[in-house]
Amino acid sequence: MADDFTGATDLATNWVARGLRTSVTLGVPSDEQLADLRVAGMDAVVVALKTRTAPVADAVRQSVAALDALRRLGCERFYDKYCSTFDSTPAGNIGPVADALAAELGADKVVVVPSFPATGRTVYQGHLFVGGQLLSESSMRHHPLTPMTDSDVAALLRPQTTHRVATVPLQTVRAGAAALRAAIDAAEGTYVVVDALDESDLAIIAEVTSGDPLVTGGSGLALGLPAVADAPATDAMPVTAGHRAVLAGSASSATRGQIADAREQLAHHKLDLAALRADLPGEVARLTAWARERWSRAPGEPVLVYAVDSLDDLEKAPPAGERPASEVMEEALAGCATAFAEAGARQFLVAGGETSGSVVQALDVQRLELGPSLAPGVSWAHGTAADGRAYNLALKSGNFGHRDIFTAGWQALA
Repeated sequence: MADDFTGATDLATNWVARGLRTSVTLGVPSDEQLADLRVAGMDAVVVALKTRTAPVADAVRQSVAALDALRRLGCERFYDKYCSTFDSTPAGNIGPVADALAAELGADKVVVVPSFPATGRTVYQGHLFVGGQLLSESSMRHHPLTPMTDSDVAALLRPQTTHRVATVPLQTVRAGAAALRAAIDAAEGTYVVVDALDESDLAIIAEVTSGDPLVTGGSGLALGLPAVADAPATDAMPVTAGHRAVLAGSASSATRGQIADAREQLAHHKLDLAALRADLPGEVARLTAWARERWSRAPGEPVLVYAVDSLDDLEKAPPAGERPASEVMEEALAGCATAFAEAGARQFLVAGGETSGSVVQALDVQRLELGPSLAPGVSWAHGTAADGRAYNLALKSGNFGHRDIFTAGWQALA
């Protein structure tokens, strides 16, 4: 169960890398989808939810519904996936969702492992680092929805749960599986934050928790699983011909750098918040007309539509009676996705968890099969909408990807 759509494909990408046949359902799967998954013989299924910043009650309800569907599918082990930067507030949603899942599964010890070393996320002495910086000193300190002003994972989690939270240091992990299992079992808390600096640490944690009904963390822990022999090829993913678009709603420093790089090569338009508030459908229509004109001149070239290229663009508070900028931008980018699809776009590279959720829901794609990897935690995928249209989608967490991903990422679809 993943709390946003980019996190879902991130986790699926890592399971595929370990050789597991993995499918992503966009939203809680229906009985019909569950039947299709049984026939497909998946090793793992990721349910992509849009709950990271949803009201707590909604996040819990959707997560428990996803758990129920996976149990009906026959799943026996469950992974509560949240962001590797532990994106949350003192009210949740990481703690309340984990509490509900642990209660449903009767789990009395649950590891908390945000580490994803391949993307620079590590935990040492219980503190989360991002590329060598403490989380609280990284760009996540300025996140518009979940500002992370503390780096102590246990301290971040405690206000969100009624359960006790313990920690296990790196030296215990590296003492081996038996020592780690004993430390987890002896910990004075339901939740146990476990240090990890590299994938060998994740391998030990994965081994030790292989019999646990529930684990929680970023997607990095998935890379601790032993590789499956004769892993299925992912380069056979169907490629759907059509126009290309980059839709970037994230304000993260990584995405802003990627936008700056892409503007040197791609036709681009920055969303105009005032114009959107005045006439959102009209602005989407204007952007669509611009994209059509660009594609008519260069059919194979992507267009870039983005929300933020500087922290100065972040709105401190919406005007009286107006919706927050993030909601307006999400709606606009989702509107662009559907309008661009009507204009023949079939390949979308989307940046930002909330944006990805809005775009995929707008396109009405309900399931994804993973294809070639673009970067740690980012892959192309193939999905079909309810109207029969097929798409290639790369859903990128705001903080992930190489600087040139908006321009170089298309090479995998050539």
